[in-house]
This record gives sequence, C-alpha cells and structure tokens, in this order.
Amino acid sequence: MSLLSRCKLSVSPQESLLIVITMFWGGTFLAVQYAVTLSGPFFFVGLRFAMAALAVALLSLRTLRGLTLTELKAGVAIGVAIAMGYSLQTWGLQSISSSKSAFITAMYVPLVPLLQWLCLGRLPGVKSCIGIILAFIGLILLAGPGDNLLALGEGELITLVGALAIAAEIILISAWAGKVDVRRVTVVQLATASLVAFIAMVPAGESVPPLSPSLLMVGAGLGIFSAIIQVVMNWAQRSVSPTRATVIYTGEPVWAGIFGRIAGERLPGLALLGGAFIILGVLVSELKLKKKKVAGPSSEGSLNQES
Repeated sequence: MSLLSRCKLSVSPQESLLIVITMFWGGTFLAVQYAVTLSGPFFFVGLRFAMAALAVALLSLRTLRGLTLTELKAGVAIGVAIAMGYSLQTWGLQSISSSKSAFITAMYVPLVPLLQWLCLGRLPGVKSCIGIILAFIGLILLAGPGDNLLALGEGELITLVGALAIAAEIILISAWAGKVDVRRVTVVQLATASLVAFIAMVPAGESVPPLSPSLLMVGAGLGIFSAIIQVVMNWAQRSVSPTRATVIYTGEPVWAGIFGRIAGERLPGLALLGGAFIILGVLVSELKLKKKKVAGPSSEGSLNQES
C-alpha cells in the first residue's frame, strides 16, 4: 500500500455537514456586527433566540407534552448561560471587529477545564493546562490595544466574560447529558435565553429599536440558522467523536477572519499570531492522543485500523 493511500483523509457525510455549518457559523459574527448598528445588543439577542425557540418548537410540538421538571430546570439554567454569553459577545461587537470577537470567543474551549477546577474542584490535566496557557498568550497578543499588551480594551474584556459564560453553558449541558430529552431542553433553553435578554434591557437602559425590515430579516435569519445549527450538531455528533467535532469547530474563528477580511477588516500581524495561539490552545486542550500498543506477533493486522 502506498504512503499516499495510507494518509488519505476520509470525511463522513456527518463531518462534511459540520464543516459547512462551521463555515456559515463563522459568518454569523459579521452578521451580528451589522445587527448591532440597527439594535441594542440585548434586544437583538432576545429577538434572535425567540426566532430560534419558535423554529425548534414547531419541530418538537409532540415531544413538548412530556416536559419534566428536571428538563425545565436544565433548560432554564442553560438558557441563562446562553443569554449571558451571546449578549456579552454581541455587546462587545459594538467596539471590536468580528474577527477579533470570534477568536476571543473560541477561548471558551480551554476555559471549560479552568472553570471546572474553580467551581467543581476538578484539576485540569497537563494538556488542558498547556492549552489554557497557549490560549491566554494568544489573547494578550490578539487583544492588547496598541503597544500595551497587558491592557485589554472594554470590548475585549466584555467578549472574554461572554466566552466564560459559554464555557459555563458547556459544563451545564454536560451535567444533564443523558438525563433529559434534547429537543425539549433545547426549546426551553432557547426560550429562556430570549426572555433573559429581553429582561436585561431594563437595567441596561436599552430601548426597543425601530423594527426595520433589515433588523427583522437578520434576527429571523440568525434565529432560524441557530436552530438549524443545534439540530445538525445533535444529529451529526451521534456518530462523530467529540475530538473530531472540536477540531472541525476550531475552524469557526478562522472562517470569521476570512469573512471579516472580505468585508474589509484587517488584523495586524501580532493579532493574527495571537489568533493562531488561541486555535493551538483549543486543539491542545481537546485532542486526546491514544497510547500506542506494544506490537506483538499478531498485531500487524491491526495497523490499518483508525485510531
């Protein structure tokens, strides 16, 4: 067998769909940045997730009848985390580029083990620690304004807190995984995120913007797309390993940077290097390398098996 055939990369239909979803996912940062020129961040997040909740609810009408108290609690808790994460991310997009926002948001991956350590006392492994260090070096290079690398701007700090909230969302989802119906919890969490964002308008002093056709189109489009993303991810990840899925999702900020550049955004070289460090930190913290088995007399036949 030739070396080329041994190195051939096979991509399943599920992985292909995740790649397409990730590509369009990266483009949503630019769409949200446009939306905040038409609306305040909290109203837009409320509108976006109201549309998403409606879309998923219409597809889950029969299953919603069996909603349990546990599923309600899970959906509300996850929904609050979603509202905080996306609202802060949207708020940050008022003062930083979509490319920078995407890279900072990607830090939620290495932040998950850090948050588990702080809140649950679970010490992160060596790879997680290395990933956290690499990601924070990348954050400093990417987000430090001007020559002062240790000073983060307001938009960067807000987006970083949003990434922390998204990390909390991941932990909450894991806590209830396997104990609840995915569709019912998804409807509750999307509806909760919408409601929390709308309520947050009051203390933030945000008023309802003019409901222009452009705002409604962007809100409806991103809302429906958020619902599609959720459905596709839930379907595809039944057969795609978490490690491979994470590698695919790592492309999100890269695609955001590509779309941002097409739209005229230009990140300096130091910021691009920081983005690369963040992506490397994500990969290092998530990739799980299997130990090689000691080759025995009958082990040659297993060399072509996928690890």
